[in-house]
Amino acid sequence: MNRIEDSTEIVFRKTIIYLWVVTAMVFYTGCQQPNKQLPNIVIILTDDQGYGDLGIYGATQFSTPHLDQMAADGMRFTHFYAAQAVCSASRAALLTGCYPNRIGLTGALFPTSKIGLNSNEETIAEMLRKKGYVTGVFGKWHLGHLKPFLPLQHGFDEYFGLPYSNDMWPVDFAGNPVTKDSEKPWKIKFPVLPLIEGNEKIGEITTLEDQAQLVTQYTERALAFIEKNREKPFFLYLPHTMPHVPLGVSNKFKGKSEQGMYGDVMMEIDWSVGQVLKSLKDHNIDKNTLVIFTSDNGPWLNFGNHAGSTGGLREGKGTSFEGGQRVPCIMRWPNIIPKGTVCNKLATTLDVFSTIAAITGASLPDHKIDGVNIQALLEGDKNANPREGFYYYYQKNNLEAVRKRKWKLVFPHPHISYKNVLPGNDGRAGAYTQDTTRFSLYNLRRDPGEVYDVKELYPDVVAELEQFAEIAREDLGDDLQQRRGNNVRESGNIDKNDLDE
Repeated sequence: MNRIEDSTEIVFRKTIIYLWVVTAMVFYTGCQQPNKQLPNIVIILTDDQGYGDLGIYGATQFSTPHLDQMAADGMRFTHFYAAQAVCSASRAALLTGCYPNRIGLTGALFPTSKIGLNSNEETIAEMLRKKGYVTGVFGKWHLGHLKPFLPLQHGFDEYFGLPYSNDMWPVDFAGNPVTKDSEKPWKIKFPVLPLIEGNEKIGEITTLEDQAQLVTQYTERALAFIEKNREKPFFLYLPHTMPHVPLGVSNKFKGKSEQGMYGDVMMEIDWSVGQVLKSLKDHNIDKNTLVIFTSDNGPWLNFGNHAGSTGGLREGKGTSFEGGQRVPCIMRWPNIIPKGTVCNKLATTLDVFSTIAAITGASLPDHKIDGVNIQALLEGDKNANPREGFYYYYQKNNLEAVRKRKWKLVFPHPHISYKNVLPGNDGRAGAYTQDTTRFSLYNLRRDPGEVYDVKELYPDVVAELEQFAEIAREDLGDDLQQRRGNNVRESGNIDKNDLDE
């Protein structure tokens, strides 16, 4: 009897020990892999692509099958806005969640600029690195080309690409003007662009043939980054140089579209997106990856057949009309974003920062930001309406319009216009006209082209939106009324004497 009891006790003890070992292993594994379930984040940004430049948005004479499929597998936005209709300002807003005029960045930084993104601002990359993410950017940066402003100083582990736009005049890496013929600088057909890896210049882009390889080069770097970091949570930022002029397309897609070179370029960008999506699937991480595709602003219309389409929206790049700031946006996240959905709610690039923070459990910065969390929209909540309105700022700090719900109130302001002049052709720019818009109210539900001013019919709406604009002026300021906001911050600035530091 004692032997049976001893045997039972031994079995019991072994069972207890086994359970303790299993529990400890599970606990240890959980401690060792705290980030295993964190989603990967991929943002793909194009340059000067119009609202109407994807098949799913109505493009003709070229096809974008990978992006169309991405929309079929995810969500397409119809009222998605870039924060400003110009390169540097738009990119600053995307990466920081702040109106660019809040953080002292406006317009497009030139190679002679001595300013950039302030180190006190927090980027998506910096936020995610605190959560254990690996971060990489491959493409156009344009938030300051001097070393203190480059991506590795703003939370990115890897960088390869151009520091500013591909049409900018010849300069050396310190920002000093350089030409091949100092007496005839206008004879240079293509700019001399520094190609950067990490913090160092590794080469130059000097010809259109060089630019034609950029989409492929960026894509190859992005694929290598995914391959290397497939078992870690990662943030991949892929800001393409194209389709900003001068257009460049590789032999893979040259002459492939019926629309000419612009269509060829868009087909190559679509190929690039397809390669990224394929890589995620091949590594079995696509279901745990949020992919966002959008553009930094609308098309540069005076370049004619080398420019994109607004899809019927008014004006284009460099204006606060819908054609300048409403951009295509597709988001894909299997099992989270319902397939084939269309979101007609207001959303912006400002909101990407806050949404990623919510998704990953990351902390928001201590300073004020302007984005809102649109996760509920991504999850298909039809009753969600996280963004109340939007401010259309341009120039240094002009509040040119505001939007609430379907209404857009436009304030009198000077602006360029693409109307009533012939555009350029084959890479040559046409002229702008100069205009001053009137105080106007538009119903964007029935009049996305901003043609019919209805302020006389809806004085109560005008009053409501004027009050909304006053909140913006108090907070951010308004040069049109010579008012400085209470909550604006400075850009990063560097003295010429510090260039070598």
